[in-house]
Amino acid sequence: MDSSDVNDSTKLGTAVTVKPVSNAIRILRYLSQVGTPERSVDIARQLAINPSTCFNILRTLVQEDVVDFSAMSKRYSVGLGLARLVEQQVTQGHRVQMAKPLLQNLAARLRVTITLWRRTSPDRIVIVSSAASPTDVRIDMAEGQRLPLLMGASGRMFATQIDMEDPLVQSGYETIRWARPLPLATYREEVKLAAERGWAMDDGHFSVGILAVAAPIYSPSDSIDFTVSAVMFRGQRDEEGLAELGKALIEFCGEVACVLY
Repeated sequence: MDSSDVNDSTKLGTAVTVKPVSNAIRILRYLSQVGTPERSVDIARQLAINPSTCFNILRTLVQEDVVDFSAMSKRYSVGLGLARLVEQQVTQGHRVQMAKPLLQNLAARLRVTITLWRRTSPDRIVIVSSAASPTDVRIDMAEGQRLPLLMGASGRMFATQIDMEDPLVQSGYETIRWARPLPLATYREEVKLAAERGWAMDDGHFSVGILAVAAPIYSPSDSIDFTVSAVMFRGQRDEEGLAELGKALIEFCGEVACVLY
């Protein structure tokens, strides 16, 4: 990659195609489709890739265990590493679907909207499942909705496992557009409180008129990859009721963890 590729990739809002990555995906797709081991020179010819570039990409894919190389036949094929990656994604998606009825039951029991959030990158979270309360007046949260990592009640739970004193985290926080302004110092205090009691709350800062309570789902390694959030209208519960809701979410997260992991 030359310097122009690097410069282009830093421009916000600009679609950038990194050619080596694109070619690597094309190679993997080609090997998956043909289903037979292929020589580097044949792959390069079929995909119109420079032969030396194709060889270097294949060598990297072999090192990453997503392509296998036979020293005897000098041919490449899809590796077990790629199959494991695909299996992991399919399995995780299936487990999220298995958790859906649990979310629906909880939403009906607590008379709130329940959302399952997943951390998808160092700075983003997404709703992977949602269940609305079966009442006349309810809040619908769309699956697939993406937010900055630190936003909302779930964001405060994810924040308990990052360094809030990190300048990069602080600068990222300043870019968040809250419905109601929330000073960083106040946010830090709320994160500390969330860590102490095991659940977090967003009272109208994410969306005016909406209150959310979230609890973490811990992985076997004690990381927080998922959270469960209860979403309701502000004033729907008093302080004692919110505390009871937080405890109920903590208990539920322990149960649903057995499904997701």
